[in-house]
Amino acid sequence: MQVTQTQSEGLKRGFTVTVPAGDLEARRAARLAELGRTINLPGFRPGKVPASVVRQRFGASIDGEVMEQAINESTTKLLEDQKLRPATQPRVEFVSGADGKGDLEFKVELEVLPEIKVPELSGLKLTRLVAKPSEETVNKALAELAKRQRSFDIIEEVRPAKQGDVLNVDFVGKLDGTPFDGGTAQDVNVEIGGEGFIPGFAEQLEEMKSGEEKVINVTFPADYAAKELAGKEATFDIKANALKTPVDPELDDEFAKKIGFEGIEQVRDLITKQAEGEYAQLTRLRIKRELLDILAEKTDFEAPQSMVDAEFNQIWARVEQDRSNGEIDEEDEGKDDETLRADYRKIAERRVKLGLLLAEIGREKEITVSREELIQGVRQEATRFPGQEQAVFEFFGKNPQAMDSLRGPILENKVVDYLIELGDVTEKEVSPEELAEIPSVEF
Repeated sequence: MQVTQTQSEGLKRGFTVTVPAGDLEARRAARLAELGRTINLPGFRPGKVPASVVRQRFGASIDGEVMEQAINESTTKLLEDQKLRPATQPRVEFVSGADGKGDLEFKVELEVLPEIKVPELSGLKLTRLVAKPSEETVNKALAELAKRQRSFDIIEEVRPAKQGDVLNVDFVGKLDGTPFDGGTAQDVNVEIGGEGFIPGFAEQLEEMKSGEEKVINVTFPADYAAKELAGKEATFDIKANALKTPVDPELDDEFAKKIGFEGIEQVRDLITKQAEGEYAQLTRLRIKRELLDILAEKTDFEAPQSMVDAEFNQIWARVEQDRSNGEIDEEDEGKDDETLRADYRKIAERRVKLGLLLAEIGREKEITVSREELIQGVRQEATRFPGQEQAVFEFFGKNPQAMDSLRGPILENKVVDYLIELGDVTEKEVSPEELAEIPSVEF
């Protein structure tokens, strides 16, 4: 194998590789002989098929197999000899010999990982923001729970529905005068001024009396879950059946037992623990974000553009998907595509650099991902697909590359934990609202 370097610019490398025809022919002959010993063909004894017959029958496929093997092995040896760490899969292009005649010559082009100098990591100043569930938070959650268990008393007085009342209705939704699927229902309780219906629906029921009928006009939100209705104008034929007043249950032990608990204090404890769990996740998110911001300022190496391109393409695909669903990030409003692309490309570059730095720290500190941690990662992934858990496990079991895709995020979190442990961490108590405020990315 002969190697000639053709490019060395920044992180880009280029080589021309030549594999002699004699080497290729030796590979072909060895493969033909191996196949001749193992195949069975009519008219020949097992293992005694002549090489000429094997070549006639299987020559084309063997040529392709030999060519692929020669390219793969030569490329691997090239990377080992040159001590190169590819950022992405090298690009291979035939120059000559693809027809199996003469020497095989091909180009190899790739980007290499930059040399990463790990900065001083001990004593990084970090702030761990913590919040505790207040009595008001717990009471609000209890009130929401009681609201879902409320009953409704019929108001005998014939009067117009007002804010806070509940109107029981039948309705038929129509598009261009034709009822649409899922738009018809009977005996539905609608709280006047409440949430849960299409914007403008409940508001137009105000002032209706029992027995009245009315046609209202609404516009489905652009991000409505049913795509065939999103952004569409529709009418609803409304018939008011009865006017009711909601009655929330008393928040006592009897209420707790009705929903499966021993007493109201047990319900309060569960709500408190759930809130603490949510706050703990936010605390972890905030300190990780602060750590990454600090590390981003310490990255002074060039990011491989192929990796940045791949990351940007993933980000932009999500942006376009969100926009098609009518979802636009507040920070993106009013920006043209050129500005948005520039902003998201900077985010992509930041992510690539941080990912490379964290991976290098993991390599340097010998932080690894165990098989048990990978399996736990699969379990967590399976929880995202209720009812399809077994299918998720089978998918990862049959696709080693998919399993490996979990390794990066797990390793990243282990490295982050290691760095936080090394850091000079100050704890600061804040309100839940302050804890939930995620700062914008600083490029």
